[in-house]
Amino acid sequence: MGYGIETRCIHGEKNEVMEHSYGAVSIPIYQTATFAHPGIGETTGHNYTRESNPTREELEKTISSLEGAFDTVACSTGMAAISLCLEVFDSGAHIVCTDDLYGGSVRIFGVIGERRGLQFSYVDTSDAAQVEEAIKENTKALYIETPSNPTMKVTDLSAMKELAQKHGLLLIVDNTFLSPYLQNPLELGADIVVHSGTKFLGGHNDTLAGFLSTSRQDIAERVRALYKTVGSCLSPFDSFLILRGLKTLAVRVERQQSNAGKLASWLKQHPKVKQVYYVGLPEHPGFEVNCKQSRGAGSMLSFRVDAEETARGVLERVKLISYAESLGGVESLITYPMLQTHGDVPVEIREKLGITETFLRLSVGIENVEDLIADLEQALG
Repeated sequence: MGYGIETRCIHGEKNEVMEHSYGAVSIPIYQTATFAHPGIGETTGHNYTRESNPTREELEKTISSLEGAFDTVACSTGMAAISLCLEVFDSGAHIVCTDDLYGGSVRIFGVIGERRGLQFSYVDTSDAAQVEEAIKENTKALYIETPSNPTMKVTDLSAMKELAQKHGLLLIVDNTFLSPYLQNPLELGADIVVHSGTKFLGGHNDTLAGFLSTSRQDIAERVRALYKTVGSCLSPFDSFLILRGLKTLAVRVERQQSNAGKLASWLKQHPKVKQVYYVGLPEHPGFEVNCKQSRGAGSMLSFRVDAEETARGVLERVKLISYAESLGGVESLITYPMLQTHGDVPVEIREKLGITETFLRLSVGIENVEDLIADLEQALG
């Protein structure tokens, strides 16, 4: 019988401690570029850190355990993981994407993907009919983010898997917002999962990382070959930091989620707040689907205020909450998506999605929730 997910965050699929040098409880940092060969044609299991490293290998095995993956590669950033994902496709391939997608993903698809001959269509993937209508003869994959960034749309992954099977497509899911602690897309039929490990997996706003996990051996072998070739690997020290962060993933996410639920309920009652986007609210249009396919609502929420002046005032006046671009850490952060995360998305598309001058995104941390409420109260004025 396997360990529970809380235990696997700390120990992986099995307790590796006695395999560490001297029985070290924490994984040693193998800060080396190369490894000596015992003899001609012989190896210790590692030859060169761009290809593999013991510290990074333990991290990759732990993420594979949490996601239920056949294999995982740890990359230098989330964008490096997405870039590696694009390398799986040949020129001419078409990919149908969630319209409300992280702005960095839209940027890399347009700047790098299209230059390589890939094509992208953006639709509301919470509507399966729209997704099927967008599928063409050269469509090779569905690229889903659920909940989406930053308007928190929820896509039914089981419905997407049915479409993927029907049309012979890969199903790719960005699982950054919920993390493997709350959602496991591979178990729901996805072929590839990507993460910005900088966010919840690291959890302390101090390390950049990315992950690509797959349930399929054929994809895993291709990704490993590409990974070794392009050299987007995570360093041994950063691998250690992410492993350290993972040990508290379960307790952090539980506290963050509890805080987010209370903040969402409080924001709903504030006279200057016109709409709250949080998948844990029963009135959220994706509430039931999210309950079906995940173990929680997470700690990301967005809200719309009554005027641009109010939004800018909040950003200028918050004291405990930091006005900063990122998410998933122990510190609460507030972001202005139209200028930050989605600044490269064309204005007409942003406005269609509702990412306007009055729209704010909040990543809820583990602080005392009453302190967070007090900070927002004084900032809203």
